[in-house]
Amino acid sequence: MTSHDTPPAQRQRAILRIRFHPADRTDDLYGQMLAVCETISPRVEALPSDWSAYVDLSGALTYWNRDVEGLVAVLRLRLLALHGVQTSAGAGPTRAIAAMAAALTPPGAATVVPDTPYAIAAFLRPQPAAALPGTGPTTARTLTRYGITTVADIAGTPLPTLQRILGARPARQAHDLAHGTDDRPVVPAAAPQSLSSTHRFDHDELDPDRHHRAVLALTEDLGARLRENDEIAQGVTLTVTYADRTHTTRSRTLTEPTAHTPALTATTLKLLTGLGLQRARVRALTVRADRLRPAEHATRQLTLDDHDEKLHLLEAALDRARARYGPDTAGSAAALPVISPHTRGV
Repeated sequence: MTSHDTPPAQRQRAILRIRFHPADRTDDLYGQMLAVCETISPRVEALPSDWSAYVDLSGALTYWNRDVEGLVAVLRLRLLALHGVQTSAGAGPTRAIAAMAAALTPPGAATVVPDTPYAIAAFLRPQPAAALPGTGPTTARTLTRYGITTVADIAGTPLPTLQRILGARPARQAHDLAHGTDDRPVVPAAAPQSLSSTHRFDHDELDPDRHHRAVLALTEDLGARLRENDEIAQGVTLTVTYADRTHTTRSRTLTEPTAHTPALTATTLKLLTGLGLQRARVRALTVRADRLRPAEHATRQLTLDDHDEKLHLLEAALDRARARYGPDTAGSAAALPVISPHTRGV
């Protein structure tokens, strides 16, 4: 779909969801790409968990004297020229439509939904119910039992009926989004501070044991750096880069903010196990500590088991040894066959 048939001045809202597809992911590169987006519009909302961002183009259309499709092309060309990064993009009059359009768009392409009632309905109505933001697989299965399988079905179902099926709030949200109503703004905000570490294998690695050992080494590195910086993380993200340069990313919030290596490792290994990489050809693994804050804000859950306290004391001793004799002096025996992390990011 294109947007040539309506002049930019008549457009009230134009929201872009853009995804970045670099060969190698680093926090520094992500920040640079956000900066490029800000040269087009100052209203940029970072979404680091899946390497994307929302950009509100509404006010920029008149400034650049371009329509939505043209301005999206300018931004994508700048990202490619300055950083060699391929992108996929979806744009439309609302956040929901932009997100849905982006989800349907492969790398190297863009989908623009014009801000007209006909174009909005033509885009939304054929989509499966699960494609609607906030309508996940579980909700979609519930709707399917009542014969509601598409966005058109949701739009055509009376609101009281939807409320009996889904509950008041979810039904209202689904009903509004199915009719193209979504007033949520793009909230400008920098990417939350994070710390990352990457291990690149010498060859495409199929051995799950080596994947496991690499994650151990990465979380040990992150834990030590967090403690050195007097910081704690509120979540972790695992990114797997495959032989064909595609990526899979999974994130999870920690039970409590921490810089404790065993806690970081346990959560990251759960993410790794959940990906089921038994036959995957893995090129690189990246672990990122998310939403950092000062360690003075940390709280520790009280426990009658002193095992965790002993682990903290051992960890402090190992940190002192590394500070005195070097970062490779001590660590998990299971991680020793893995070379120290190749790349560090802030």
